[in-house]
Amino acid sequence: MTSDRTAIIAGNWKMHYGPKKAKSFAAEIVPQLGQLLTHYPQLLCVLCPPTISLPAVYDVLAENPLARLELGAQNMHYEVQGAFTGEVSPTMVHELCRNVILGHSERRMYFGETDELVNKKVKAALNHGLRPIVCIGENEEQYEAAHTERVIRSQVMGSLASIPEQQVRDVVIAYEPIWAIGTGKAASADDAEKVMRLIRELYSATYNAAAGDAVRILYGGSVTAKNIGELIAQPDIDGALVGGASIKADFVELLHQAGEAQS
Repeated sequence: MTSDRTAIIAGNWKMHYGPKKAKSFAAEIVPQLGQLLTHYPQLLCVLCPPTISLPAVYDVLAENPLARLELGAQNMHYEVQGAFTGEVSPTMVHELCRNVILGHSERRMYFGETDELVNKKVKAALNHGLRPIVCIGENEEQYEAAHTERVIRSQVMGSLASIPEQQVRDVVIAYEPIWAIGTGKAASADDAEKVMRLIRELYSATYNAAAGDAVRILYGGSVTAKNIGELIAQPDIDGALVGGASIKADFVELLHQAGEAQS
């Protein structure tokens, strides 16, 4: 990555850790993350617990305030309020968080989220002061059929449709090949880099070269402390969206390796 783009290491806890466990785990790792971030000013760390656990982790972060250790939600609705049982609004998320993950493949796969729906959520997040981390990625069948470029192009253009340039720079893209998520089969650094370059080219073609250069693009899919260094060393990879490794104490070592790779 370039020195002009602060790297982001985001931990997606998925459906793990209720409030009590989330608070104890956060209390364990946050002081260590804080020490690392002091040594690696080029890194931003985002913790994304389940919605019900956000207040508990928020309290831990409030006791250990750091400018580059932030909270993120895993999802949200695009409406501000209304009869949407079980949902949370962007204004609710904004009370606790700076970031929100949108369009994760599990949301697309299990809950039928489309690019059109993700686009509505991205616009709502931007309009309410949130930094959306927008997930895209091809499945194994598409990958084997060499349709990765077509899928990525469609998802980027669909998820970011009609978003003005002044707002699109606040969007973070997370490329997560579905065949790599939770499988232990990460994309090679070279293959991930090719997709990142494509995303920058799409940004540049849609907006301008400055927007393409500014967008931060994360890799996700079986990211570990062992492969984060090689990934983040690529010129177009600006960090990682981490799943399984983010709910273990090893997440601290992962952040350490990311910082070392950039030093």
